[in-house]
Amino acid sequence: MRRKHSEITDPKEMTRILASTNTGRMATMDAEGYPYITPVNFVFHQGCVYFHCAPQGEKLDNLARNPRVCFEVSTPLAYLEVSFNPERNPCRTHQLYHCVIIRGKARIVPDGELKTAVLNALVAKHEGNRGFSPVTPDSPSYKACCVVEIKPERMTAKSDLSQNKPQDQKCEIAEHLVKRGLPGDLEAVRAMGFELEGSERKGWRLKG
Repeated sequence: MRRKHSEITDPKEMTRILASTNTGRMATMDAEGYPYITPVNFVFHQGCVYFHCAPQGEKLDNLARNPRVCFEVSTPLAYLEVSFNPERNPCRTHQLYHCVIIRGKARIVPDGELKTAVLNALVAKHEGNRGFSPVTPDSPSYKACCVVEIKPERMTAKSDLSQNKPQDQKCEIAEHLVKRGLPGDLEAVRAMGFELEGSERKGWRLKG
């Protein structure tokens, strides 16, 4: 990775990023040799990526020819706009984000214990673990549903949180985001390592 300061090597942090979003993008290779990217709702379960789909389709045709895939998730946090930098230089705009990229091989999971567990994990993730009737092999559409497993062979990740900036510039960015208060701004500030105090009603500020 070129920007080593942004690299994530902690598997727990990679898992946290994967758990923080419901949608990822899987790249397969089509019959003509073009990359084919498909957005999928997924769950990271016991070290593998799983998603469900119809039993026919282009992505499954591609996997039958070549099981090698690339899977990506990204979480945009906060955008630093043109007006933030004193020069009003559009080339200095910046996006803070997390991302994970997985290279691995995919396979169709047969009906059985693993498929059932994955479908329940997928529903639980999207439901926020609220109560629901568990999926069983006797559930409607169970056999018509296809579950795909992506087993990672290599997983990389990075977070762009202005880690290469001096501390005074990081504080300036954090204060700007707290004051602006757009969706993702406070999450970005916390991810940058700053603590906040206050409340939604009274407003937030950097602690200390």
